[in-house]
Amino acid sequence: MISQPPFLPWLGWFDLADQVDELILLDSVQFDKRSWQQRNRIRTAKGLEFITVPVTSAGRFSQTISEVALADPVFGVRLLRTLRANYARAPFFAPVIAELEEVIPASLASGLLVDLNEALIRFLGRWLGISTPIQRASTLKVAGKRGEYLALLCQTTGAVDYLSTAGAEDYLREDHGHFTSRGITIWLHEYSHPVYSQLHAPFMPYASALDLVMMSGHSAGDIMRHTGRILRPLYSKGLYE
Repeated sequence: MISQPPFLPWLGWFDLADQVDELILLDSVQFDKRSWQQRNRIRTAKGLEFITVPVTSAGRFSQTISEVALADPVFGVRLLRTLRANYARAPFFAPVIAELEEVIPASLASGLLVDLNEALIRFLGRWLGISTPIQRASTLKVAGKRGEYLALLCQTTGAVDYLSTAGAEDYLREDHGHFTSRGITIWLHEYSHPVYSQLHAPFMPYASALDLVMMSGHSAGDIMRHTGRILRPLYSKGLYE
């Protein structure tokens, strides 16, 4: 799995990460302001509401994700306050927020968005029981564009299968040659969101995985896994012959 590092990812992202042998955080590509790298949603009494991480972007159009700096020195305080306000009545609020009170300040020390996002990914992964090794693309010193770059990252790490979100199918079909020439099979992951108890009705899917963790604690991983998922090859033998 190769993915730009999202902020507080949803369950489908973690379910995909749970299926692979290695996760590469694609921090070496250009940052897209207002993307999932900078914001995500939590369940509130008003519905699904975004939490957005303030970053420095003016005059830095070409900066990579690894270079993006946080713009608000007290964002961590505000983030914790928001989570307390919306999840104080959640069954596993106390242990989850206690850990976040350590994880968030430590991850903000560098002032970089990627460090915050990776720390929260690792935090949620622990609660979901995911042990997939993680490394950053920026440490692999690979050069290329689009599908070629992803294929080279796979080749560098010795991968023979590449699992991607189904949403990337169109561009992967265009770039599949970069993978097949290196003996790499592309697989697509489709995820059916589970229904679980939330603090407010009706149930609303596609919140951050933090929502399920707050509600179900270490059982969240079982709930994530016991739902519908499809892993299908992008192409079959003879399709492009």
